[in-house]
Amino acid sequence: MPRVIVDSAIYRDGHRTDGPADLSDALAEARATGDAFLWVGLHEPTAAEFDHVASEFALHPLAVEDALKAHQRPKLEVYDDSLFAVLKPVVYEPESDRVTSGELMLFLGDSFVVIVRHGGGAPLAEVRRRLEDDPGVLKHGPTAVLYAVCDTVVDHYLDVATELQVDLEELETDVFAPSGLPTNNTAERIYTAKRQVLEFRRAAGPLAGPLARLSAGSVPFVNEPAQPFFRDVDDHLLRANEQVEGLDRLLSDMLSAHLAQMGVRQNDDMRKISAWAAMAAVPTMVAGVYGMNFDHMPELHWVWSYPAVLCLMAGIVMGLYRTFKRRGWM
Repeated sequence: MPRVIVDSAIYRDGHRTDGPADLSDALAEARATGDAFLWVGLHEPTAAEFDHVASEFALHPLAVEDALKAHQRPKLEVYDDSLFAVLKPVVYEPESDRVTSGELMLFLGDSFVVIVRHGGGAPLAEVRRRLEDDPGVLKHGPTAVLYAVCDTVVDHYLDVATELQVDLEELETDVFAPSGLPTNNTAERIYTAKRQVLEFRRAAGPLAGPLARLSAGSVPFVNEPAQPFFRDVDDHLLRANEQVEGLDRLLSDMLSAHLAQMGVRQNDDMRKISAWAAMAAVPTMVAGVYGMNFDHMPELHWVWSYPAVLCLMAGIVMGLYRTFKRRGWM
């Protein structure tokens, strides 16, 4: 078990205290004092490794199954002996301009918090450190941990949304660059950005329901005085979701504009090709006529027939060129 337990401690009146290494003894000690709780953090446990924790804390089998399999939507479920919450933190990778998500499964119950982490993007060490520096918040027990985790995850949503906004502004500049400049696979870049926004939406969108329930109160194992704090987190989540919806619409508009520009450029190219083909057709036609080698053809025996025909072809081509130029075909 020590391999998957990232951290485990008893918190009494907002302060960290040393407790028994055995989870059963530590939980019994926390419950015996009445003003303490046990906080256990695990990282990607196997079924065998998590079975001991599940039995010690009497976790519901369905919640345990979800915690082990991961790939869950953000949700909040109430069981007889615990509250089960799923959050999906996201992280922005500036080197690759990618958005990746992890998963956090939180179990809250009588004097305990168990958090199971899958993947990256979960700043649990930062949350624990921040709470330990603020005993006034931590003394509210497991509710304080749930609030701090939700608040940190949602704040990271806003940071990632800002990073995506910067990327999309650069992409927008490329889309509306002068037509003479290369596109650098603009359509592919738009689709890639849309995939990143979709990953963001899958993490942030479904979290609105659980936070609305926490804001409304009457959720077991969550203190009623915490409602205003969860409402504040819900407000931040609403801003993040509105921002990501705007980014998604902007990407759709950029893709439509890019495709329209490509259509206009193709029409311009077709007009230019048609103009050059028309100018090339005139001398080809004249040369074809005089290449038939008939004896009785006008101008065949004139002294100036050859330069006259060349001047005629050049004159017609120049006339066509000026006409196409005035119409913007060239």
